[in-house]
Amino acid sequence: MPFPDIVHPALDLYESAVTLPDDFGTFWQTTLSEARGLGGDPVLEPAATTLKLVEVFDVTFPGFGGHPVKGWLVLPRDREGRLPLVVQYVGYGGGRGFPHEQLHWAASGFAYFRMDTRGQGSGWSTGATADPVGSTGQIPGVMTKGVLNREDYYYRRLFTDGVRAIDALIGQDFVDADRVAVCGGSQGGGIALAVAGIDERVKAVMPDVPFLCDFPRAVRVAARDPYGEIVRYLAQHRDKKERVFETLRYFDGVNFASQSRAAALFSVALMDDICPPSTVYGAYKAFAGTDKSIVEYEFNNHEGGGPFQDREQMAWLCERFGA
Repeated sequence: MPFPDIVHPALDLYESAVTLPDDFGTFWQTTLSEARGLGGDPVLEPAATTLKLVEVFDVTFPGFGGHPVKGWLVLPRDREGRLPLVVQYVGYGGGRGFPHEQLHWAASGFAYFRMDTRGQGSGWSTGATADPVGSTGQIPGVMTKGVLNREDYYYRRLFTDGVRAIDALIGQDFVDADRVAVCGGSQGGGIALAVAGIDERVKAVMPDVPFLCDFPRAVRVAARDPYGEIVRYLAQHRDKKERVFETLRYFDGVNFASQSRAAALFSVALMDDICPPSTVYGAYKAFAGTDKSIVEYEFNNHEGGGPFQDREQMAWLCERFGA
């Protein structure tokens, strides 16, 4: 297939035009304070599996609005002391799946948590978390759910869930609070960037082919959904463009990247027609932390690096966390 977006050397020169709202930090700190103010404790229940070298817990924790959010916690059975924590977020349409699907982090000596995604989990992987909040009309999917109002936008709830997952686990006696990392691919990478941008406890972030970055460019150049949901919405709501893009500024990975001081390992696929590589570079170049790098997969589409990038991440994070 042809490259769907700009390539080097033009790609090296690209910088996103997305701007940070003046009240960006206040909006997110208020959102998190409200969620935390509702209280609630996580519940960790041992899960019945055939896995013998790891322990698995079915976790329920209070997310945005105090709503119950699920996740799988996987720990190495043979462990000593406090472990570094890796929280992984899931790609668009997916859910937490099954605990045996992702074992490489626990097998490498990490406490691993795979957060469910509210209201999704039926597209390609099963989920168990509802999104009980109503909103205005939308295109099928969640990209335009509540998009006319930043308070009601779907990703306000999901990004808050991402921080509350860390809240639920960081105080557990098996977690080293000074070694917390977040990761994810596509939508999961966008969530990871958001959490790293608003939660200083995150010391490392690993966004793979991240979605939800550089919205103004993405909706104009992405060849495949989910960005197309926004295009179809605006094709019907022709008078709502300014309101939509004003809301999206508060949820753009470029702006979260500009606020994070964590170490960062990005990946990008130059044939990606879902998350155009220029949008990934827009977030990468805006990333404020000085310890940052990006791995390119020149001939891959949205699958990105797959197991090659898993290997890169494990080596990179073990070096930074001394694991």
